[in-house]
Parts: sequence; structure tokens; C-alpha cells
Amino acid sequence: MYYELRTYTIDPLKLADWLALYKSHAYEVQTEHLGNLVGFFTTEFGEANQVVHIWAYESLDDRMARRARMAADPRWAEFGRLNKELGAVLKLESRLMRPTTFSPLQ
Repeated sequence: MYYELRTYTIDPLKLADWLALYKSHAYEVQTEHLGNLVGFFTTEFGEANQVVHIWAYESLDDRMARRARMAADPRWAEFGRLNKELGAVLKLESRLMRPTTFSPLQ
């Protein structure tokens, strides 16, 4: 398994608006195409205006195929347009991680 940790730094004044937009326009599309949502979080301490989500993939090829199908979905394009219009995302970081042999997540 591979796990993708995505961290979005959001304009603090637009965090609630971005979460509402994600829930209404992106959540269903992503879960349909990407499948294995491990968790979706907002930060409570530290940099408090961040959204973090983790997705699981069987392989790097699995990730590439799933993300390509999602990118071709017109609903995802609509979310992208609305997301750009909102202008809430300040920074995006993405990390692909592999679990250790003793990790509870395999």
C-alpha cells in the first residue's frame, strides 16, 4: 500500500467556505474515483488553517489510474473552476508514503 498525505493551507477567512465547497462538489467525486479515504482533518493546533487528508492506494500505478479517471470527470473540473474562483487555497503539499513492516496500516 501507498498512502498519500495531502495538506492544503487555506486562507483562514475562507476555511469554512472551502470546506463547504469541498463537501458539496468534491467529496463525492473523490471518494468515487480515489476510493480509500483514510481520514480528512482540519488542524487544531500549529498552523490552524490547514486541511489534511489521507488516501490509500494499492500501488503507484493504482494512484495514477484513479487520479486520471478523476481528472477526466466533468464534476471534478467544475470543482476546480469553483475552487479557483473562491481563491482559498494558499499552498498544497502532497507526500506519498509507504508503511513500515510494523505499521498498523498496511
